Amino acid sequence: MDKSHPDTLIQFKNVSKKYGGFQALKDVSFEVKEGEIVGFLGPNGAGKTTAMRILSGFFPPSAGRVFVRGIDMSKHPHKAKQAIGYLPETVSLYPDMKVIEYLRFVARLKGVQAHEMRGHLRNKMSFCGLLESGHRLIGRLSKGYRQRVGLAQALMGDPPVLILDEPTTGLDPTQIKEIRELIRALGQNRAVILSTHILPEVSMLCNRVMMINQGQILASGTVRELASCLKDREAVHIRIKDRKDQDRALKILKAIPGIEALTAAEEVGGETFISFETSPDEDLRPRIMKLFVEQGISLAEIQRLQLTLEDIFLELLKNGKLERRFS
Repeated sequence: MDKSHPDTLIQFKNVSKKYGGFQALKDVSFEVKEGEIVGFLGPNGAGKTTAMRILSGFFPPSAGRVFVRGIDMSKHPHKAKQAIGYLPETVSLYPDMKVIEYLRFVARLKGVQAHEMRGHLRNKMSFCGLLESGHRLIGRLSKGYRQRVGLAQALMGDPPVLILDEPTTGLDPTQIKEIRELIRALGQNRAVILSTHILPEVSMLCNRVMMINQGQILASGTVRELASCLKDREAVHIRIKDRKDQDRALKILKAIPGIEALTAAEEVGGETFISFETSPDEDLRPRIMKLFVEQGISLAEIQRLQLTLEDIFLELLKNGKLERRFS
């Protein structure tokens, strides 16, 4: 057993993974404590799913060690896996089984005793909103309800560690809201690690964020801590009514010192949205408005905004690191 903080339920220690000549993870280390929901954030192909599969014991790392509740996954895999509930990105369910049959099957595999079975199943099905669907065939459920079944199976045996890989992928807005509420409740007395490429999901659900790209952790901390790394930057968003004015507007903005990361996007209604980053010390809006009026550019809106988690992540991808790193 690893001697760590008693509340620490997940430990990655210098974990690397190679597939032939391709390095999917490079010396990744992190910890997750009880009561934490930690977001593992990165673009597709960043290494998130590889890390989740190593943590779940699906396959071993090429180097490094993984501990679950202080148990070394490589030395005692069965015991370590008993502490884990895993919801993969693509949930493998049996479409010809009824919901309650499938969950009973999983509960037996996870060691739930016969005399506890009925109450255990009812408790998890109630929590996941499945009591009315127990006798329905899984193959006839909607995507949202299949995801609920996947979450219920991950909860069988009351594991203290939950691994959720892209849990809201493919769901409609109502289903996403429902699954997020379930995850938020689950994180109160467990260690939850949530892999996603959806930025708002991290802001809404997670106590802490780990940003990963090309197999490496670029930064780790709360959203507020990460935002403090870019406190000397702000975003300015401009809306122009007529897309014919876009080129002239961009030419004006490019000539103003201090404007960086200038981008433009056209909308269906003929409007153009322009955004850029600048220092918050100087408000450039009056100068921009004066220049646009002089040039007859159809300015509809101009506003200053604090940098979002998306801005932080894009800055990380561009520069490879932040000025500070949090653990």
